[in-house]
Amino acid sequence: MATVTKDAVLASAVDAARAAAEQVAERPELVGEYLGLVVEGERLVSHRFATTAPGYRGWHWAVTVARAPRARTATICEIDLLPGDDAILAPPWVPWSERLRPGDLGPGDVLPYLADDDRLEQGYEATGEADSDELALFELGLGRERVLSPWGRSEAARRWYAGSHGPMAPTAVAASAPCSTCAFLVLMAGSLRTEFGVCANEWSPDDGRVVSMDHGCGAHSQTDVAAGPSDWPDPAPIVDEMDLEIVKLLDDEAQTAAAAEPEVPEAGTPVDAEPDALEAGTPVDAEPTVAALPVPEAEVPTDAVGTDEPVQPEPVTDEE
Repeated sequence: MATVTKDAVLASAVDAARAAAEQVAERPELVGEYLGLVVEGERLVSHRFATTAPGYRGWHWAVTVARAPRARTATICEIDLLPGDDAILAPPWVPWSERLRPGDLGPGDVLPYLADDDRLEQGYEATGEADSDELALFELGLGRERVLSPWGRSEAARRWYAGSHGPMAPTAVAASAPCSTCAFLVLMAGSLRTEFGVCANEWSPDDGRVVSMDHGCGAHSQTDVAAGPSDWPDPAPIVDEMDLEIVKLLDDEAQTAAAAEPEVPEAGTPVDAEPDALEAGTPVDAEPTVAALPVPEAEVPTDAVGTDEPVQPEPVTDEE
């Protein structure tokens, strides 16, 4: 393989290459110092110039020149602004299907058809039998080639529930009642009807939007209904914060003295004491009961011995 040598005519075409770069850059000051040349092939050389354009650090102008065999002049082939080793580059290109986000589609925009969409699955297909096809297409409202797959329904439910029309929205947190009890909620069809519905209240911020059953807002149909009477008492206790309870606290010495003080029997308490203990002149808080005093033995008549009749003792008086 023959080695490509530097062409003298092309190597000397530096001024022509700079003039061509300044013409493309539209301002001469955007073309900087000369960085050298690169031999691209036989009678093909690229001259490089630094660029001073803002935002293009590490980029350079590349002007490719060539000449025909036995020609004595260089011809400008192409002019490019190319990145160097330390140039700032844009991130790698991402397909539109991965870049698309909710809200990007504007009026007049049309998405291309996706044959393999994981969110969809095959729907009803015509069988050729007139009765079956008529029943499916007209009476049951089918006839779509593709319908939502279970994964597509799950993704939609997760997105709706976690969005601004789910239970964690500020309006739902401050609402007094959920959408499931609101008269303006229109239920959806299919399996999603158990978790979602469509708001039909023109005064609600969610009018015409899919909302979860536990969502809510201030336009609930039962918001201003007065609470009915209840047979149950009010569970809230009544606390009188203006009432003061006076508590007398005893110090340690007063508590010790109160514990050492003998206990005095109350009036009317039976006194179990011996007769000798009741000295004359001794004060007694209460009169002793009859059961507590000893009863002197009574003289039993001799004629009552051996009879069944009870002998009544003589009453005891104070004089005795």
